[in-house]
Order: sequence, then C-alpha cells, then structure tokens
Amino acid sequence: MIPVTAHIAIDEREIDESFVRSSGPGGQNVNKLATAVQLRFDVRRSPSLPQDVRERLMRLAGSKLTRGGELVIIAQRHRTQARNRDDALDRLLALIRQAAVAPVKRRPTRPTKASRERRIEGKKRRAGIKQMRRAKPSFD
Repeated sequence: MIPVTAHIAIDEREIDESFVRSSGPGGQNVNKLATAVQLRFDVRRSPSLPQDVRERLMRLAGSKLTRGGELVIIAQRHRTQARNRDDALDRLLALIRQAAVAPVKRRPTRPTKASRERRIEGKKRRAGIKQMRRAKPSFD
C-alpha cells in the first residue's frame, strides 16, 4: 500500500507501469534504452479512492485522463528509469492529494454600507469628469 494522505492509501497493484523510449535527456542512451515511464491509474474503478475524491481527481486530471477513466502520466525528465519512475509516482500522489482537499463552501456576504458609499462616490466622481469633457469650451 502506498500512503497518500492520512485516510487514503493506494494498492500498488492498481498502478500499471510501462517503459518506453524517452525523448528527454540521456545522450545516445535515449536511442537504446526505455527510460521513460508511462504510469496508468484507473481512477474510475479504483476501490482505494472515496467517491468525492475520485470526481475531483477526474476533473483535475484534464487531458491526462482517457475516455475510459484512466489517468496516464508520462515521466521522461531524468536520464534513469528509476528516477523517472519516482517522478511519475510523485506526480500521481500530488494530484490525488490535491483532489483530496475538499473545496471550502462560499458563504454569500453583502457589501458593507461604507463600501457601497465609496463605490457610489467613485462613480459620481467619474461621472463629473466625463460631464466636464462634454462641456463646450467658451472662447470669450
């Protein structure tokens, strides 16, 4: 089990890793070795995630989410497979942690009397400036 938060842990078997050739750093090695990691995590069918976290994660994933509900993260920043593997896993855990934070409900408020008065005063001042621009100059 991979701990994500105090209440969420993901089973390692839910994460599928495949290795592909990288386009990132590595010199001539990029032509020979499969150092890039393609990490797949099935968000829609994961028993480890609560429903609300699952929905937020699917919204956060954006273009990284397939039509089948699978989150795909490709890591190819580093020269070695192990570092790319850690990078991909860290990025997945960061996304899940971000989705685990519930958004704060907005409490509707009203503007104070002073702020309404300041707003009206500013509007009157601006209207006065525009009024002066409209007035025809007298050449007496």
